[in-house]
Amino acid sequence: MLYVFRSKADADLIMLEPVGNQLLRILGREPAPRGIIEAAALPAAIQAIEAAVAAERGQDNAAEEDLKEKRVGLAQRAWPMLEMMKRALAEKADIVWGA
Repeated sequence: MLYVFRSKADADLIMLEPVGNQLLRILGREPAPRGIIEAAALPAAIQAIEAAVAAERGQDNAAEEDLKEKRVGLAQRAWPMLEMMKRALAEKADIVWGA
């Protein structure tokens, strides 16, 4: 399944199901084929994702260097969504998604 996030403030954002599910759970939502993040909820949503990214970075920094894997982390995966959220917040626009 793919998630397609849409906002009047930005181009469509397409995410694979595992990443979309992870971000929705960070936002305190159960993954669902359709949904909405209202403009009024965007500041808290942005803060939740930024906090999760910071927590993951803290875990990565605590890991021993020789055991650290090269991988795409939450920061890279969440960046497009954070940018969409910031643009939507600036324009007071909702973000909706559908499969």
